Amino acid sequence: MTDLTALRDATDAQILLPGDAAYEDVRPVYFGAGDPAAIVRPTTPEQVADALRLAREHGLPVSVRSGGHGAKAFPNPDGLVIDMRAFDSIEVHDDGTVRVGTGATWGEVATALAPHGLVITSGDTRDVGVGGLALGGGMGWLVRAVGLTIDILEAADIVLPDGRYVTASADSEPELFWALRGGGGNFGVATHFTFRATRLPAVVGGHISLALDDLAGALRAWRDAMREAPDELSATFLALPAMGPDVPPSAQLIVCYAGDDEAAALAAIAPLLALPGVTGSDISRRPYSDLVEEAMSPPPVTMVGGHGLADFDDDVIADYTAAVRSFEAPTVASVRYLGGAFARVDPDATAFAVRDREVMLFRVVMLPPDAAPELVEAAAAPWEPMRARITSTYGNFVEKGDPSVLPLIYPPATLERLRAVKRRYDPENLLARNHNIV
Repeated sequence: MTDLTALRDATDAQILLPGDAAYEDVRPVYFGAGDPAAIVRPTTPEQVADALRLAREHGLPVSVRSGGHGAKAFPNPDGLVIDMRAFDSIEVHDDGTVRVGTGATWGEVATALAPHGLVITSGDTRDVGVGGLALGGGMGWLVRAVGLTIDILEAADIVLPDGRYVTASADSEPELFWALRGGGGNFGVATHFTFRATRLPAVVGGHISLALDDLAGALRAWRDAMREAPDELSATFLALPAMGPDVPPSAQLIVCYAGDDEAAALAAIAPLLALPGVTGSDISRRPYSDLVEEAMSPPPVTMVGGHGLADFDDDVIADYTAAVRSFEAPTVASVRYLGGAFARVDPDATAFAVRDREVMLFRVVMLPPDAAPELVEAAAAPWEPMRARITSTYGNFVEKGDPSVLPLIYPPATLERLRAVKRRYDPENLLARNHNIV
């Protein structure tokens, strides 16, 4: 392999190589540690272009990391990671738009916008990076009221693989702009996003605790209530394993009403409080940033996942409940109810084209890091009945870059259109460590 110390002479960006003290601080990812051949930490678009040029010249596969954790971390042991954390600016403009650096985290964004009474629909947790989430969709507590993060994206500043720095919007590079909204990091390296913010001084929300003795019954009743709920109300079912001898397994609904009219909010939330199995609640008017909570940092584990977008009929509920209940190892399960603004976007408007599914399902089993293959297979088996029912999934929750999953993320016509954009902007497939569109 080429002596990678030569990279330092070819750019003024910080280059970290194995053996450097700072390399050990930067290389970890959310679910473990990465071992890239080199990490470049640019501070300007020109340095991003330098990193892409060096990767091409030295034959190094490229992966891009924004400011925080993601559900996926594409391994790049022989490649070059472009760490975008320095691009963390947050600028609030008088016209109601907000320009955000790709390396900021959504907690930083929520905190910065709170004094202005503004929100941007984002992920659920504070330390998720803006860039990774935004390029894949962006599904969080305002998904029914506002839509996905990509649905309020006005423009994106992108360094293309050939070194050009362009702004993609409805009026400039419109096909690239379409592809960026759901197509991931396949086409360039985003430095900044301009979002159309929503004025929302406060929300009404919190947690509703549920008993676990009739999981299927609780999910059916919750589904029925959400089918009648106003768009302002979003709710996610979450089941957690025991967190120690004094913290037993638990189930809850996490609720967000996108408005500070407490009377209207409580009227919308009342059917959820009347569900069978409710054991308590903590609902109040609060800043939106209070719902964007700290993420749980998992211990070193083997994660065995299952997820997808589906209609939530009784048969799906039965199979999902069986999958959640059937394994004794610690299991995290969630169901996010969709619809509302999410479903009203034309499927052809963005590369996130699956808009007609009722829920997003998630189930992950946490096994010891050295779990035997047969144990991993046993943990995965209960999800098999769900696979036949799931015809689409959310790319931001797919943990590995596997070409076979692309048809689940993108319908056929969307995928063909994305391939045409890829041919135009990254014909050499320099940006391949992702859900790769070739």
